[in-house]
Amino acid sequence: MVTTIQANQGTQVKAWAKAIAQPAKEFSPTSLSVLRGKLPEGLRGSLYRNGPGRLERGGRRMGHWFDGDGAILAVHFSDAGATGVYRYVQTAGYQEEATAGKLLYGNYGMTAPGPIWNRWLKAVKNCANTSVLALPDKLLTLWEGGNPHALDLQTLETLGLEDLGELKGGLAYSAHPKVDPQTKEIFNFGISNGANGTLNVYKSNSTGKIIQKAAIPLKGLPLIHDFVLAGQYLIFCIPPVRLNALPILLGLSSYSDSLKWQANQATQILVLDRETLSVVSQGEAEPWYQWHFGNGYVDASGRVIFDVARYQDFQTNEYLREVISGQTHTPAKSTLWQVHLDPQTAKVTGMQEVVDRHCEFPIVPPSQVGQASRYTYLSIQPQSVDFSQELLSAIARFDYQTETLTEASLGENRYPTEPIYAADQLNPDQGWILTVVYDGNSDCSEVWIYDSDRLDDEPVCRLSLPSVVPMGFHGTWKP
Repeated sequence: MVTTIQANQGTQVKAWAKAIAQPAKEFSPTSLSVLRGKLPEGLRGSLYRNGPGRLERGGRRMGHWFDGDGAILAVHFSDAGATGVYRYVQTAGYQEEATAGKLLYGNYGMTAPGPIWNRWLKAVKNCANTSVLALPDKLLTLWEGGNPHALDLQTLETLGLEDLGELKGGLAYSAHPKVDPQTKEIFNFGISNGANGTLNVYKSNSTGKIIQKAAIPLKGLPLIHDFVLAGQYLIFCIPPVRLNALPILLGLSSYSDSLKWQANQATQILVLDRETLSVVSQGEAEPWYQWHFGNGYVDASGRVIFDVARYQDFQTNEYLREVISGQTHTPAKSTLWQVHLDPQTAKVTGMQEVVDRHCEFPIVPPSQVGQASRYTYLSIQPQSVDFSQELLSAIARFDYQTETLTEASLGENRYPTEPIYAADQLNPDQGWILTVVYDGNSDCSEVWIYDSDRLDDEPVCRLSLPSVVPMGFHGTWKP
């Protein structure tokens, strides 16, 4: 069946839908023009962003936003100015489908096209579309279900799959690694599916090479997207979403459609020791769902404190499926909560909603990961906007000390990506927030740079990109 983005009778396609209506166009290294303001002298390094660039092939739409082929944007800042490059990750599946001129594989939100036996014979395509990890000598593009791909840091040329020394047999390496700012150790995980799931936990050195791993059995087949590094602990919150594998094995259903919210079940809490990767404690809490955590730390009393973008249930998955159609209507609201946890018992001792507006993608400066941090930066929805029908269209900073929210208002029909913090190389007290903005008014994309302490001011610089870069998922800054 051929599907296109079009308005249903009596409805209007939203401005953001234009960004994903057609496959994104790559561009080679290009000097970026300054549209307004000027580049900060101390902003030196590279911004990398990942997200689905192509959501159709041969006239057929994919089934879910998560199915799109990954495309990477790099913006390199030097004394000569800013240079941008945008390229698709040349995965084996991408190349095969490009040659065929049509979709061949199933994925998170779709089964393989064609006869039902295609669904038995074709593996799920590694889309390389979710996040990035910048190592000293390569850029890793991350996807939940398999190995990362390695890219050249400057040109974004795809170098191939990367097993980091231990990811044999396509072992999964998730999209949310945590880098300790002091030791430079990298922590991550992946899920192996069987009759029950296995949580594979990895510790790498600063080069990315895995130096330690552990396998922890899970109950059922849960969906785990992110975790918390808090001092000496790794915290996993496992929501009551479980996969029914049988329809997938029979070729009758996609992964997305086989994930079920179990409202009468608890969120499971798993606390690991970061040195040994062994289980410290396990517990249960009231049910909630999350895609993303902000940060975590251990306070003076030994409690773990972390923040999470919390949903009441799993309706967010349906909302994200609707995005690909250009129209959304499912009211999936996430708000920012702070959680207090006893790490020795995995018991939640307190939870407080700190931002009551729809928000996502909470981050802190990389130098404060795993430690107490005053500020959390996040994407947020303006108060007057119907969050069930729009993508996030503002960014903000929450101050835990003053309990105040500072918001950057971008104007109507403008859609920023997850805010990325970049430290100034000349002034250690200065930071910058970078976001890629799709402007639905003019159908173009720009890079906006804000003073991290003055988000409510105009951006200090706006850069023009050569072509539209669709709204994506995650990015990073490499000094």
